[in-house]
Amino acid sequence: MRMRESTQRDRRPFHPRDTFPSNGGSLTRCIVTLKADSIADIDPKNMSYRVTGDAARKARERYELKQAAAEFYRKRNVPERLEEALNSTFCLGPEDVYGHLANYFAQFSMPPTICQIRGRKVLDGSGEPTVEVEVSCTVKNSDKRICSSVISAVSEHPKASEGLEQERNHSADTAIQWLTDLSPLLKGMSPNEQHNIDQLLSDFYQPKIEEEKARRQMEREASPMAIEPVPSPVTSPALVKKKGSGKGKKAVVMEKPIPPEEAPEPVVPGSPAIGALSLAVAKASSVLGKTPLYLHIAALRNEKLPSEFIMPTPMISVLSCGKSSPGKLNLMKEVLVIPPTGLTVQQSLDMALMLQNQIVKQINSISKTGPAIKNVTPLGCMLIGGDRIEQPLDLICEACQHVGLELGRNLYLAINCAAHELMDYNKAKYEALSGTFKSPDEMVDLYVDLINRQPAILALLDPLRKEDAAQWESLTKALGSKCFLFADAASKPVCKLLESADIHNPPCSGTVIKHTNETTVSQLLGSFKLIEGENRVTILGCPCEESVDDSIADLAVGLGARFVKLGGLLRGERSSKYNRLLAIEDELTQAGTLGTRDFILSPFSRGQFCSERPEHVGENVSAGGRENTKASSPYCLNCVCIYLDAAWILCVAPDAHEIGLVNL
Repeated sequence: MRMRESTQRDRRPFHPRDTFPSNGGSLTRCIVTLKADSIADIDPKNMSYRVTGDAARKARERYELKQAAAEFYRKRNVPERLEEALNSTFCLGPEDVYGHLANYFAQFSMPPTICQIRGRKVLDGSGEPTVEVEVSCTVKNSDKRICSSVISAVSEHPKASEGLEQERNHSADTAIQWLTDLSPLLKGMSPNEQHNIDQLLSDFYQPKIEEEKARRQMEREASPMAIEPVPSPVTSPALVKKKGSGKGKKAVVMEKPIPPEEAPEPVVPGSPAIGALSLAVAKASSVLGKTPLYLHIAALRNEKLPSEFIMPTPMISVLSCGKSSPGKLNLMKEVLVIPPTGLTVQQSLDMALMLQNQIVKQINSISKTGPAIKNVTPLGCMLIGGDRIEQPLDLICEACQHVGLELGRNLYLAINCAAHELMDYNKAKYEALSGTFKSPDEMVDLYVDLINRQPAILALLDPLRKEDAAQWESLTKALGSKCFLFADAASKPVCKLLESADIHNPPCSGTVIKHTNETTVSQLLGSFKLIEGENRVTILGCPCEESVDDSIADLAVGLGARFVKLGGLLRGERSSKYNRLLAIEDELTQAGTLGTRDFILSPFSRGQFCSERPEHVGENVSAGGRENTKASSPYCLNCVCIYLDAAWILCVAPDAHEIGLVNL
């Protein structure tokens, strides 16, 4: 038998698209073509042929190449997959045939892996330098940019302005270098390995903080006089009238010394790289999995994805009368409004915006020079001056009356006191008003009087320094049944909170958790688990300087935060986060997975539980009119009420996660 003369097609090199038997049979049936000048006799039984010279070698190489190709595809079940894909495409008859084939084969592709980590310097909402982390992954043999993230860099000395810009620039540059070093360590890892990646980041960070501590120790030893000592506790004498003494006689009483300020936790330059990279990995996993970030976080937090999600209650900043305000009042760094739990996020924001616009109208109406210039703080709220503690609260009360809202029913208030910024260590007192100094004990009395006069105040944030443990105890006993006491700056950083597993110092109702610096997503999950395990209230908050990244909204929903503190509505980086909350709420509504907020057993519901008391103290009654009493309010429909005495009632929610001590 003589072979036919080869054509141009026969002489082309082997291509992967060459057809092979779909039944996995041998490729020896394929006709081997040779050049016309290498014609030889071929035995049809075993396809052997006699050739000489280069033609024999080339024929053998082509035969071996085709055998290797067949084995390559056979091991990966390509012929079977092709047959299945073609059959399913024919049966379904999709309009986009190649789109259907692409989707079919995509399910058999290798999972994406991280290929590169990049960092670059960007500006946050206050124009300060920070770092943005960009994650690229290998997806279907192509390197693609998946997502980026930015978190806020919190300074160790936020009140110090000198050298702050240089410090932040140095931190951003260091963070970029860290990301360059981390890129090869994470290369080849799947973004789904969140906990493993976070552990790698923590292991990478630990030597850095040890180096920073050693460097600072060497600086202290080299120049001990260059560091100002912490002011020692002051015991200034105070003249007070002594009971039983003669008229006009005064006794000198030495005030208690205040505990010295604790050294702040060192902030390592470059630490934002750790937190931003951890968040970027979580975002990359959600993008590649085609799921929203809040669903991905919820899947990390829960063994089983919840059937419904409850939106966190927003704490919205409207006014600022803190240390930087033009008036005498320093005590209220933020005055926040808290909507009732029955409102949606959309309704809550509409109400806050209506109230804010009314406040602006009132300020303009009393201005003698026309519309007042709105000074907006980095927190996104209006900066106003006040000479009395009640002044901003009176302004809000008047605005509520104009728009038809009732404080304590349609709207509640919270005050961020930022007490750590008010302490004058030379006088050992808080400067609540310019020129008016109060001891920690006097501050407790001030808060008790304020809450008694303004019962609509639902929460106080940082009412005291964390060092004033005794006064925290006194304040908890005095106001624990009337308002929440939250620790923000007074709480420990997330990493230290997890190390100590102690959330009782200072004693408070809950802790404001922030995703800053070296905090990883896994540490956020651990901190929420710790706080909820102690039946404390969870709040996810933003620092003063915030970026435009809106991931905190997804984190709040995915983590199941009770409250979310995002600032005011007057800055873009704040509004973007509220907009993301609205988008999440809309997605959950469309999916039918938006749950309703259960009643938060909180101090503002005192006196609204049951209309009739049992005759015997300590008797258990189920509210809602099912046993011994009738409920005059829906607040207690599912709670068990235990009357301790004529003045106090203990209410326990059915799941025992909410316990309230209420003063009737």
